Amino acid sequence: MAEEVRAPLAGNIWQVLVEVGARVEEDDELVVIEALKMENPVCAPCAGTVREIRVTKGDKVEEDAVLVVIG
Repeated sequence: MAEEVRAPLAGNIWQVLVEVGARVEEDDELVVIEALKMENPVCAPCAGTVREIRVTKGDKVEEDAVLVVIG
């Protein structure tokens, strides 16, 4: 079953730290969102394989937007 990793806050994608097909463990950093001049890492809620990355560096995202799908 796929797990959607969502943005905890609105901001700009500062870094994408994983690639499709990468194996991740729970709490691995996936994406960094810049908001209010602070870098906020978004971590994997579970272990699995990255199935989709729905953002790229520089994208603006709203709170609760899907960033990564882990399967």
